[in-house]
Amino acid sequence: MSAPSAALRAPGFRRLAFSYTVNDLGDTFGLVALAVLVLNQTDSALGTTALFVAARFVPAFLAPLLTARVDRAPPQAVLGGLYAVEAVAFAGLAWLATDFFLVPVLALALIDGTLAITARGVSRGAIANTLESEGALRAGNAVINGLFSASSVIGPILGGIVTATAGASTALAIDAGSFALIAVVLSVAPLPHPSHEDAPGWVARLREGLDEVSGRPQVRRLVIAQGAVLVFFTLITPIEVVYATRTLDAGTLGYGFLLGSWGVGMLVGAIEFGRRRDDSMVFLLGASTAAVGLGYLGMAAAPGIVVACAASVVGGIGNGVQWVAQLTALQEHTPARLQARIGGLMESISAVAPGIGFLLGGLLTAAVSTRLAFVVAGVGALLLAPVLGRAATEPVES
Repeated sequence: MSAPSAALRAPGFRRLAFSYTVNDLGDTFGLVALAVLVLNQTDSALGTTALFVAARFVPAFLAPLLTARVDRAPPQAVLGGLYAVEAVAFAGLAWLATDFFLVPVLALALIDGTLAITARGVSRGAIANTLESEGALRAGNAVINGLFSASSVIGPILGGIVTATAGASTALAIDAGSFALIAVVLSVAPLPHPSHEDAPGWVARLREGLDEVSGRPQVRRLVIAQGAVLVFFTLITPIEVVYATRTLDAGTLGYGFLLGSWGVGMLVGAIEFGRRRDDSMVFLLGASTAAVGLGYLGMAAAPGIVVACAASVVGGIGNGVQWVAQLTALQEHTPARLQARIGGLMESISAVAPGIGFLLGGLLTAAVSTRLAFVVAGVGALLLAPVLGRAATEPVES
């Protein structure tokens, strides 16, 4: 317990961990409400695809610019402001849920997505700077991953229950409250913030982050390989609501439990990652990526929601290891002054690549079926598992 304790004692880490966890809890909670709302109003897999493109894909091109503008400001002020605006955005979505119109829903989703990517990048930078000074980077990431995974269990299940019983508007209003809570918690005391004696303009700082990726082969390979894998990991994201509610005829609660089952697997994977502190990243990244692919193939073949949830747990276990293993490998080879920018760039890659997956998944579902989308996602992940593992074997360059 000494390593996790050292992380928890790091200045500001508890508040950053709390904010990161509640942020994800609100995201997964609100995801169920928004996806069900858009599907019910548009009756189309392409409608939910448009939602995920607006919320995840387009913001990937805007967030790096915003991150480069704010990453040198004190993270307490930056994160508090970002989360406060997100609270307003979700309040607007709650109002639109009672008077639905697709265009403003997509616009608010785009704003929220841009702020969310920026907030995660700044948070990752602040967490990395805090933990590296205490020599507890891997242990702290394991703590964050465990909390993140737990929220991935609770968020969608609660979202499904509240949306099914009280409606999407109520669920989205609760979500707005969660972001307001984060803003308040982060405002009570300063967060660790490295000094910046030289202060080039934001365009130069954005270029510096891109140069860091292109100039370091291991960083570049990790980013590119992860981006390719994420296309297949997220191919099924916009059509899961169609899969659960229509293909399996499990309704809104079934959709919530399907997402929650994935979260259960992520929690198991997070615990397993914490136990395997001495295992090589080659093994962890390769095996965990393959587990996600196997989970998707199991969901493709599932005859009902129970089997689908069991397969979802398998995929979630892989996801719970894969995300934190890739993140830790990337952070270990990034200078402290560039943690926020590289973190923000990775968040953007993590949004651009899924945008391709979203479109592919929506088109496959509209043209054939949700099951074909799961097959393509599973096969793609299995084929890329050894590629990502090899990316972690490259020698570190100073």
